[in-house]
Amino acid sequence: MTRFEPICLHEQVDWVIVVGDVNSCVACALVAAKLGIKVAHVEAGLRSFDRTMPEELNRVVTDALADLLLTPSEDANENLRREGVPDGRIKLVGNVMIDAVIQNVDKARRRKTLRELGLEGKPFAYVTLHRPSNVDHTESLSAIMGELVRLAQEMPVVFPAHPRTRKMLLEFGISAENGQELKILDPIGYHDSLCLTERARLVLTDSGGLQEEATFFRTPCLTLRPNTERPVTVSLGSNRLTCPSRLRSDIEQVLRNGARAGTVPPLWDGHTAERTVQAIIAASGK
Repeated sequence: MTRFEPICLHEQVDWVIVVGDVNSCVACALVAAKLGIKVAHVEAGLRSFDRTMPEELNRVVTDALADLLLTPSEDANENLRREGVPDGRIKLVGNVMIDAVIQNVDKARRRKTLRELGLEGKPFAYVTLHRPSNVDHTESLSAIMGELVRLAQEMPVVFPAHPRTRKMLLEFGISAENGQELKILDPIGYHDSLCLTERARLVLTDSGGLQEEATFFRTPCLTLRPNTERPVTVSLGSNRLTCPSRLRSDIEQVLRNGARAGTVPPLWDGHTAERTVQAIIAASGK
């Protein structure tokens, strides 16, 4: 905050645009609001209604500070209305993360990821885990890893392990030696992740962004969380919420009976950035 404020003063900015729900989003919004600079929040209105998540607090505070709330889906609009935000400050623009997917998908398809992992022509599962509720407790992490080992007996399971997750696996002494097709990797890049998400038979994650990407590619997705700030991925998309105790049955449901491909939500079309700029220009009265 102390480093951002001088930039705002020196550049004499008219708007500060913040994206998402990380700590820097709140910090920059607060600096701008105190300086009387207008704030636009991209991805506004998302709510998990779980105040134990740091991101949820960031979302609520940033929305309270913002002058213009740029939402990705209609459920976000409804959340803001329930909190008393007038319609004049809310603008549905779509999902800016899908802009990035559409702009990068061709590059992702040219990656040699599948060939390097020996996955060409094979069904496989793509897994990411990093949230404390899943990886910081031996019971939950052991249960999840047990199901991944079991799944790896049917198909390869690609698991780029977040440093936090790898640390807890070592700390808890959890081994995946019985899962010969469980490929625990170092973290991978964005294009490799897009490639795996599009081609996977199943995505298993606790990531918010991966829920959206799986919905865009219509890849079946199981999210290891009791809630999601992106409910449109469940109501319209290919996502389903699960937990360690239900994970086996939910995996079997997808593999044996299939899962609905879902539909891509409205305005997830690659033009969100354009609508965002138009909304800010309109709000500026220019």
